[in-house]
Amino acid sequence: AARADGTTGSLVEVNSETDFVARNDKFQAFVDAVAGLAAAAGGNIEALKAADYPDAGHNVEAELANLVATIGENLMLRRTAMLSVDAGIVGTYVHSATAPGLGRIGVIVGLESAADEAVLEPLAKQIAMHIAATAPEAVSIDSLDPASVERERNILTEQARGSGRPAEIIEKMVEGRLGKFFQEAVLLEQTWVHDGESKVAKIVEEAAGAAEAPIVVAGFVRFALGEGIEKDAQD
Repeated sequence: AARADGTTGSLVEVNSETDFVARNDKFQAFVDAVAGLAAAAGGNIEALKAADYPDAGHNVEAELANLVATIGENLMLRRTAMLSVDAGIVGTYVHSATAPGLGRIGVIVGLESAADEAVLEPLAKQIAMHIAATAPEAVSIDSLDPASVERERNILTEQARGSGRPAEIIEKMVEGRLGKFFQEAVLLEQTWVHDGESKVAKIVEEAAGAAEAPIVVAGFVRFALGEGIEKDAQD
């Protein structure tokens, strides 16, 4: 589930064991209610579990236990994230939605700007849709995890050495291929999915020009349902 309110946005992931339960009205109502509490938890899953569940007289964790007993299937409040900007907007997008604000991929993206909300809101949603489709690792090259860059550089260097070319040529080959890695892994370097040709950085720059105010992509969070969970292999 994804939620945003002005300069703050949040994500939660709640897992069920089957698609049947994921479509259950009670389950979806629980996820929606928890999403409404997520911003106040500040991205801390334990704080979210301990938060008072609306009109229940107990906390979120207790409500989840009640839901497990009622539905008869194991459920898990797995993770949460929060994003805020000082000025501007946090936009959301949910892909493969099963209900408003609920789906299989959720994205929140923060735009730091003094521009009018009417300009920022559609841009934030478009960027969130782009992130859902492309799954970048970072906003900019500078914000990429240095360990990730070094790992990629080492892989490309080993591949280039296989060509048997001189060291200076290998270095140029690696830098060229690293540029392609940035185009895949970095949001602002990616090709805008909505037109297939512009860079995301160019789209943001053009929007800032039209709004006559700087626009900075302050950050984003993307949750894909179940990513990182090992599933049992079944015949």
